[in-house]
Amino acid sequence: MNRQESIAAERRRKTVLSVVLAAICIIYVLPVLTVVINSFKLNTFVKTDTFAIPTGEMWAGFTNFIKGMTFGNYPFWNSVKYSALITVLSTALILLFTSMAAWYIARVNSFFCKLVYYLCVFSMVVPFQMVMFTLSKTADSLHLNTPWTIPIVYLGFGAGLAIFMFVGFVKSIPLEIEEAASIDGCGPVRTYFSVVFPMLKPTMISVGILEIMWVWNDFLLPYLVLDINEYRTIPIHIQYLKGSYGTVDLGATMALILLSIIPVIIFYLICQKYIIKGVAAGAVKG
Repeated sequence: MNRQESIAAERRRKTVLSVVLAAICIIYVLPVLTVVINSFKLNTFVKTDTFAIPTGEMWAGFTNFIKGMTFGNYPFWNSVKYSALITVLSTALILLFTSMAAWYIARVNSFFCKLVYYLCVFSMVVPFQMVMFTLSKTADSLHLNTPWTIPIVYLGFGAGLAIFMFVGFVKSIPLEIEEAASIDGCGPVRTYFSVVFPMLKPTMISVGILEIMWVWNDFLLPYLVLDINEYRTIPIHIQYLKGSYGTVDLGATMALILLSIIPVIIFYLICQKYIIKGVAAGAVKG
């Protein structure tokens, strides 16, 4: 095969690959696009013309958004407040405690540390449904059933992935840097916050993004643990958009779903490059 034939074959390969990736991209984008077009469509046409563009008599404007935010006797902005509170507190706890634990596990080569590490990794493959009823009862008995205490529960579930990524990154940090800090008089706590913590930024950002997306969109854990009559996150609020006889206003539902995913999409698009950097950095060693 001469050079021209090789270049032509490479172009064909790239073209086929581009077409396949574009088709996969469309498959992933289609559900989001469906939510967008139906959020501006009257409820009747959401059921009959799901994939049609909302024009003419189908167009509902912002009626669905207003209806969804004012439906029932529970304010939508309370749900936004509780979702934001739980997400911020949970992510902060996960980033702080798992990064400290990962640093200790990576630097202290003992049987106990290895056991803790492998237990954390194993927790990533345990389905939530296996422990949800026991967890709900335990959280209730320990008074972890409020927006201010449920982040402790999220800390337990989010520790597996976070520790796995942090340990891999810490192992790539030269030990001589920490030894130099120790010679200068830094204790373990000061060494962590002054030396190790700043270097964890790539993995810290990527773990934070993944945890924020998970906690913000989570429905089952808050539904099982929180008192839903007093505390409702956005997914729970959407679940309760029901009228008489169990009828659901799909237009209002789609509108609130769109409002709930917009912040996460914007946040992800801004920070997506850090996810790749953080994952790659955490895979250097370990």
